[in-house]
Amino acid sequence: MARTKLAMAALLATAVTLGGVADAKTKAKTIKTATAITAAERKQGSDAHPELVQEFGGTYTGPQAAYVARVGQNIAVQSGLSNARSDFTVTLLNSPVNNAFAIPGGYVYVTRQLMALMNDEAELAGVLGHEVGHVAAQHSKKRQSAATRNAVLGVLAGVLGGAIGDNGGLLGGLGGLLQNNAMKVAQLATLGFSRSQELEADQLGVQYLRRAGYDPLALSSVLASLANQTSLEARLSGGDARALPEWASTHPDPASRVRNAQTLAKAAGTGGVRNAEAFLTAVDGVLYGDDPAQGVVEGQEFLHPDLRLKFAVPTGYGMQNGATAVSISGSGGQAQFTTAAYNGDMNAYVAAAFKSVAGNTALSPSSIQRTTVNGIPAYYSTARANTQSGAVDVTVFAYEFSRSSAFHFVALTKVGGGGAFDSMYNSVRRLSTAEAAAIRPRRVDVVTVARGDTVATLARRMAYANYQTERFQVLNSLTATSRLTPGQKVKIVVYASR
Repeated sequence: MARTKLAMAALLATAVTLGGVADAKTKAKTIKTATAITAAERKQGSDAHPELVQEFGGTYTGPQAAYVARVGQNIAVQSGLSNARSDFTVTLLNSPVNNAFAIPGGYVYVTRQLMALMNDEAELAGVLGHEVGHVAAQHSKKRQSAATRNAVLGVLAGVLGGAIGDNGGLLGGLGGLLQNNAMKVAQLATLGFSRSQELEADQLGVQYLRRAGYDPLALSSVLASLANQTSLEARLSGGDARALPEWASTHPDPASRVRNAQTLAKAAGTGGVRNAEAFLTAVDGVLYGDDPAQGVVEGQEFLHPDLRLKFAVPTGYGMQNGATAVSISGSGGQAQFTTAAYNGDMNAYVAAAFKSVAGNTALSPSSIQRTTVNGIPAYYSTARANTQSGAVDVTVFAYEFSRSSAFHFVALTKVGGGGAFDSMYNSVRRLSTAEAAAIRPRRVDVVTVARGDTVATLARRMAYANYQTERFQVLNSLTATSRLTPGQKVKIVVYASR
C-alpha cells in the first residue's frame, strides 16, 4: 500500500487476466482474430496505460524490464496485429501478485512476481502470448461491453451482492474488495464471462510459441507452476482460498487447464527452445514479494516502514497487498485497509469512507464512536446494507496518525458479525524507528547447485520462517521426488539491503 489515495482504474474492466477455466473436452478450433490495431484502440490503451501502471505498483525499473519487453514484443508480433515490434508496449510491473493481462492498443503487462515464478524464457513468452491472444480475439471488447451494461446495476449492490457466495460466505478478489468504482464492480461481475474464452487464448498462445520457435509445452508448464502456487497460497493463508491471487479466483480446476494446454501443445508439434539459461540470468536479482515502499506482509502482520504503521489479521485470514490498499479476507468477512485525503476532521473522514463504498446508494451509519488504539485516536461506525443476498454490516474503523494523515479499514461482515475483526482493529500501532529499519526486501538469487546440495539444504537458505521447502519447490517447479544435480541452476529467495 503506497502513500497515494485509493484510485481504481476504470479500464481494469477490460483487462483480461491469466485466469479462467477451459473445458478439458473442448477441441482446438479456428479462431477469428483481428489483423490490426486501430487508432481508437491505440488511444484507449494510451489513455489507460498510466493509470494501470500506477494501480499495479508502477513500472519495475530493474534490468529485467528490457528483457521482458524484448520477449513480449517478439511474441506479440506473432499475433498478426502488427509486424512492428515497436507497436507493442510490454511492461514489467512492480507488483507482488502473480498476474498478467493485456488491453487493446498493444499494451501487455506481467508482474515481477509472476516472472519470478517462471523458469525459462518460453514460459514467459507463453504467458505474454496468452494475453496477446485475448486482445487478438477481441475478448476484451466483449468483456467491456458486458461490463458497461452491468455498471448501471448499482455500486453497492454490485459489490456486496457479488461478494456473497452461494454458501453464504463473503468472497473477495485481488486488491478489489469493497470497490467503489462502477467499472471495477462490473469487472468482478463479469469474471465468469471470460471463462469460455480462456481456451481460445491458450490456443493462440500455443500457436504464437510455435511460430516464434519456442517449445509449445511452455504454457502448460507455467500453468502447472501457477496451480502449485495456488495450493501453497491457500496453505499459507490457513487454507482459505479466498486469499488467492485474482487469476485463481476463477480457476477452480487448474489441473484441467494444464491438461488442455498440453493437448494443444502436442497438436502444435514438439520441439522448440526454452532458453532457460538466458531467462535465469535475467531474473537473477529481481525483487520478490512485497516492496517495502508499499509495505510488507509477514505472516499475519502487515508492516509499512515508511508510514510507520503495523496491524495483524486474525488467524485463518489472508492478506493481499496492493499498490493502494491491503485486502483482507476470511470466513468471517472481508476488509480493506487504505487511506484517503484528510483535512483534520475525523468525522468527515469516516463519512467520506462510507460514501466511497456506497457511491450513490444511501447508507445510514450509526453515530461515530471515538476510542484510542495503542495511543492512536480512532473513530468507528457501522451501517446496515440490504443486498440481493441479504443484509450485511459495513464498518469503517479509522485512525488519526497525525493532523494531516489518517488510515482506515472498511469491512463487510454478516449481520452482527463485526466482532470478527475486533482483534485487527485493536492491533494497529506505530512502528518504532528500529522496527521500520529492520524491514528488508527479498530478491531472487540464482545459484548453481554444488556437490552435496539437496532440496533440503538449499531450501534452508530461503528467507522465510515457514514452508521453506514448499516455497523452494514451487519456485523451481520441483516435486517432492525431484533430485538436484551439480551444475544445475536454481532460484532461492534471499534478503537484500533496502
